[in-house]
Amino acid sequence: MERAPISTESIVAARHKARAYVQHTPVTTSAALSAMCGGDIVLKVESLQRTGSFKIRGALNKLADLGDAALNGVTAGSAGNHAQALAFAARTRNVPCEIFVPAGASIAKVAACRGYGATVVEGGDSLDDAVASARARSAQGNMAFCHPFDDLSIITGQATLGLELLEDIENLRQVIIPLGGGGLASGVALALKQQLPHVRVIGVQVDACAPYVQGSAPAGAVVTLADGIAVKRPGDITRPLVEQWLDDIVVVDENSVADAMMLLLERSKLVVEGAGAVGVSALMTKLVKPASDGNTCIVLSGGNVDLGVLPGLVRRHETRAGRRLIVFARISDRPGGLARLLALFAELGANLIEVEHVRDGVDLHVRETGVQAVLEVKGRGHADDILAAARGAGYEVAEISSR
Repeated sequence: MERAPISTESIVAARHKARAYVQHTPVTTSAALSAMCGGDIVLKVESLQRTGSFKIRGALNKLADLGDAALNGVTAGSAGNHAQALAFAARTRNVPCEIFVPAGASIAKVAACRGYGATVVEGGDSLDDAVASARARSAQGNMAFCHPFDDLSIITGQATLGLELLEDIENLRQVIIPLGGGGLASGVALALKQQLPHVRVIGVQVDACAPYVQGSAPAGAVVTLADGIAVKRPGDITRPLVEQWLDDIVVVDENSVADAMMLLLERSKLVVEGAGAVGVSALMTKLVKPASDGNTCIVLSGGNVDLGVLPGLVRRHETRAGRRLIVFARISDRPGGLARLLALFAELGANLIEVEHVRDGVDLHVRETGVQAVLEVKGRGHADDILAAARGAGYEVAEISSR
């Protein structure tokens, strides 16, 4: 095996430097994924890490390595997680921190970053724009620039997650890990393969932005659930590390990321952001198969989800699972007409989520009104029973969506 650019000793030292702040996050089994995909699946729940993601590992190591060079402050461009981590790390050393984020960055991540005391400047279409702004600020204010991934100190810090996998998982055979800029994936691969060279490490990108596979990312802003790994291009340092130390790279689509987030929420009671859930998506879509013997570990790299995103994911999931029925009905435009229809739904065990009168844009009799109702049901069979009963009672009912 070729000599690693980051030694096990330097990774152990990085762990020691950050021991007061970095949590040793849990590894849990996943019966649901194991049954769905086969094999023995475990989850590394880095979404429970302080600041909500793995990024704190690299940020703390970078600040420690900078020493007095950080006294004038630190700056970085980030989509959000690195921003939070660097802001937290700067606060532990009482140095100023200025963060540049792309326009439209996660509201929750930006708010948390400011909560740690950093100055946040929003603007630009992409992470590249934010990084360029941070570099310019660094030169102007004699501040230390901290790249979110293309930095050996950052990579060494992220690699400490690999040490925890070595300690906590017996018979480890495969690790599935999110791949954005490559700092986490290459660092963990370096930590693992210097001790267990047979362990396969597979990186996962999302199709909206997969530069390691596609060669380059789309021009302009990239809007994706997996914003934490939406990187325009690999780093000069991380690209060769990823190419040498990862065994494979796969690309998942946006819809499967949403499904993975909901599976983790519903079955494992874990709130995981899109970037953190891509490894689960790769297994669910069979782009990656579990190890035939031993444990397959999925790294859940972050949990910083904007709460505004979750209701839409839940609605989509409930509809696709057949537990949400949307109907349009024509009813008499007389007192009690709507009440009788809703009473029928209730008798049949449907839970009314919302109801709306629809009169515009629909061909209705002068004594009719249209009603759209969203119902929570038990499944496809229950939905069919409700439709049949309503039609049997004389209502003209059309199903708008159950999928």
